[in-house]
Amino acid sequence: MSKNYQACVVHEFGGPEKLLVEEVTTPTAGDGQVLVTVKAAGVNPVDTYIRQGTYARKPTLPYTPGADAAGVVLATGKGVTHVVVGDRVYLSGSITGTYAHAALCNEVDVHALPEAATFEQGAAINVPFSTAHRALFLRAEAKSSDTLLVHGASGGVGIGAVQMGKAHGMTVVGTAGSEDGCKAVLEAGADACFNHRDTDYLDKLKAHTPGGFNVILEMLANANLCNDLKMIARHGKVVVIGNRGTIEFDPRLTMATESCVMGCALGQSTPEDKKEAHAYIQAGLANETLKPKVGRSFALKDVQEAHKYVIEQSGSSNGKVVINMKL
Repeated sequence: MSKNYQACVVHEFGGPEKLLVEEVTTPTAGDGQVLVTVKAAGVNPVDTYIRQGTYARKPTLPYTPGADAAGVVLATGKGVTHVVVGDRVYLSGSITGTYAHAALCNEVDVHALPEAATFEQGAAINVPFSTAHRALFLRAEAKSSDTLLVHGASGGVGIGAVQMGKAHGMTVVGTAGSEDGCKAVLEAGADACFNHRDTDYLDKLKAHTPGGFNVILEMLANANLCNDLKMIARHGKVVVIGNRGTIEFDPRLTMATESCVMGCALGQSTPEDKKEAHAYIQAGLANETLKPKVGRSFALKDVQEAHKYVIEQSGSSNGKVVINMKL
């Protein structure tokens, strides 16, 4: 790689217009670090919150957005042992940001990408699949005999949760906001999917699973939580992954079923949690039980449009949005 490369740089918080593509200096891999040539980068909703300056964590300005990507190892620093130059990898974090043609990372955030997965799929792994794993197995402690409902199952986290649930032996039902979204959920392995924009979709869910759901993964709790608790099975668990506002909540809804509402935040993961998640993910990628779905690809020069699209598709997502460095 040349001395300089292109990267998206944010100099001040604000709207998508604050995402600027500039030439920056290629970093050098220090001790325990890996320099990766980025082939594709994942665009997560949290990236838009951070860029707006409304997220709890604010990076020091200027910064390059992104934590998810996939590419090829370009250089390694002293002490790096588990990857070598030329390896195909996906990233679960970056020191310099991933919306760029190169990313400097700590070795712990660099993971082998099986040949079965494309670079775009690799860019769709970290936040979505790590979140799905945390919600299902570390928070809900899901069992193979459980029946799972994934609200918003056509997005990156939802697709990951559907695939993990089926690989675990669960009965899986999803919801999505469009016919194409429902199709994607069924293709991911769900036993059934219902359009949450239909006025009678709750009746359909209850009729389909009269005994209730043992685990519900909730992407928009402010809209759905009370209804979730009317469909939960005895001792069931609702895991809140996403929320966009406050609601009036009657705790009595939890009493008859002795059900539980719990939060899930990927940022609370310990190093051991991350190690467990990525071991699971890598195994699933290798045996192809896990197949990230890419919804739409943008060129780096169109990064502003990518952020606008992520915001606009809220509630009707269909796969993961990525930045393809070849476009």
